Amino acid sequence: MTNTNNQLFKIAFLGILTLGFLTFSSCENSTKSIDNKDAKAEPKEEIKKEIEKRFGIPITDYIIDNHKVRTNQYFSTILTDQGIPYSRVHETVLASEGIFDIRYIRSGNKYFTFNRKDSTTKTDFLIYQVNETNYIKFDYRNEVIVSSHELPIILDTNISKGVIESSLWMSMKNAGIDPMLSMDLADIYAWTIDFYGLQKGDSFNVIYETRYIDSTYIGLGKVLACSFTHSEHNYLAYIFVQDSLEDYFDELGGSLRRAFLKAPLRFRRISSKFSNSRLHPVLKIRRPHHGVDYAAATGTPVQTIGDGKVIFVGRKGGYGKRVEIKHNGTYTTGYAHLSRYAKGLKKGDFVKQGTVIGYVGSTGMSTGPHLDFRVYKSGTPIDPLKMKSPPAIPIKEDKKKDYKKVIEFYNLILEK
Repeated sequence: MTNTNNQLFKIAFLGILTLGFLTFSSCENSTKSIDNKDAKAEPKEEIKKEIEKRFGIPITDYIIDNHKVRTNQYFSTILTDQGIPYSRVHETVLASEGIFDIRYIRSGNKYFTFNRKDSTTKTDFLIYQVNETNYIKFDYRNEVIVSSHELPIILDTNISKGVIESSLWMSMKNAGIDPMLSMDLADIYAWTIDFYGLQKGDSFNVIYETRYIDSTYIGLGKVLACSFTHSEHNYLAYIFVQDSLEDYFDELGGSLRRAFLKAPLRFRRISSKFSNSRLHPVLKIRRPHHGVDYAAATGTPVQTIGDGKVIFVGRKGGYGKRVEIKHNGTYTTGYAHLSRYAKGLKKGDFVKQGTVIGYVGSTGMSTGPHLDFRVYKSGTPIDPLKMKSPPAIPIKEDKKKDYKKVIEFYNLILEK
């Protein structure tokens, strides 16, 4: 097995042996009780130890104040506001060379001051947070020392299961599960399940990572395995690395990725389907509508459903702002009524599947913001919702033994 797959294998094995690590939640009708233990999972022991220090500094020794960089605020002003003399400001500039350019602090970013608890309340440390994981430490105890650091991200493994009563997003949100997990599942099953057509009673059971810095939850990690039941069919997905590429596969080793995505944007309502005789909302006459309209807010990102070459970017009659992509010798797709195009997009560009090519709007002959999405097979329009797509590369023969071991262990967890 590759190192990554071996690691996943160990995670699954440890998950079985230590189910205390795994917490459960359910998404049920709002009239029923919700078991939501994993919504705010207890920090692991490693995290609790980190609480004694912050940015490597013992918290018991200092009064810690949180701040945000104000608009047009200079770093020198931040220092003098903390009572640091101008001579030390100059030392800070010199000590920062090659480590961090203090001219480029960003408004809105956080910084923290560590002031002594004695009568001097002198600032010993100032921490500037570059992003959620990287920070700069300014040490003023003796000579000024400036150093760059990265906070360790601690991964925890969780399992959540639930039954959908409304949308997947709302079901998770109501149960206290990070609703972004629904987006991850939509990405994994984008080629398999139409998430616009989820039904009450559909269910999921998913093993996934959560990420922490110290004891603070900062977001989701990877989905490791999932069972999703839709329309009485159970769809299984397992993460696996093959030829240095991480992907999701089903229980038989078939790739869940297809040549085309099921939809060009996430979680929106279908307002009009493919039809040979539709009453046009503007013209008030019946005529063919050889596409699918997705109602969505203006500015919603629109992504290409597959790799291809951009063959048209511009206005085209009633379509308004439109992008057309030729995927191969057979398939072409069109995306219309856009409010704007992706920055820099132009005819002749090659785009990868999932690339944002524009944003939902209401340009052209339109009564409101939506995406008019069309698929052409050999120049003839076809119903995008009925289009079938060939699978991507499955698990190779020499990897099947390793893959079988991984899914056997994940299945033991999913079946609990």
